[in-house]
Amino acid sequence: MSVRRLAEVQPADFEFTQDNLQWAEGQIAKYPEGRQASAVIPLLWKAQEQHDGWLPEPAIRRVAEMLGMPVIRVMEVATFYTMFNLKPVGEHFVQLCGTTPCALRGAERLKDVCRKIIGEQNHVTADGKLSWLEVECLGACANAPMVQINFDYYEDLDPASFETLLEDLRAGRAVTTGSQTGRSCSAPLGGDTSLTDESLYDGSVVGGWKSRFSEEPAPAEAAQQDSAAKPKEGARPEAKAAGDSKDADAVGKTTPAGATPSDKGA
Repeated sequence: MSVRRLAEVQPADFEFTQDNLQWAEGQIAKYPEGRQASAVIPLLWKAQEQHDGWLPEPAIRRVAEMLGMPVIRVMEVATFYTMFNLKPVGEHFVQLCGTTPCALRGAERLKDVCRKIIGEQNHVTADGKLSWLEVECLGACANAPMVQINFDYYEDLDPASFETLLEDLRAGRAVTTGSQTGRSCSAPLGGDTSLTDESLYDGSVVGGWKSRFSEEPAPAEAAQQDSAAKPKEGARPEAKAAGDSKDADAVGKTTPAGATPSDKGA
């Protein structure tokens, strides 16, 4: 992992908004006394969300104060996890997956588009709208190549569709999340190839299987089925054990104290 450092230019201070402060207090309350440090990640995430997508040092100090943690401990968390941006990002922050499946499907060409439209990694465009960063796998390999922009995934990209996407975001035009080719989820590019018969989903082919649940069996038939489903009394080990116990009790009750069964017979 590369060294992650705080931005050189920092705001003077940081305070949660009233709504975010209430939210943060609710997160802290989830943990027992002495365990408030467990809320450090959600609080840092909320601070980043409030501060235009990046985490300033005063926010780190404020979170440490709220949780009663040494500042260095919170700093360790913030600098370790790459989900926290330590420098300013664009209004539309592009995280471009560059790992193997996306690389095989054209991620390198998407990087070229980023350099053309935005500039180098971590550079924010002059209008503040766009910035980008190459990241590790984002878990949408079946829809490669793809990017995450803020909280949304954009999949099945090619250079042309990606360039159009970036320009639409910059201009404030509405965009479509998910697949950019129109396919459903991770279905084949040409459409579904199996289980395409609509009758599979309308109940018309369920037939006899469905009738087992929709029709009540006749009382006599139900009793017969219930009887057949039960094991025979003598076949069960516990039944045999119970029978042996009854026999032993019977012998004990009919034999006088101090006598044996053979004495009784005599």
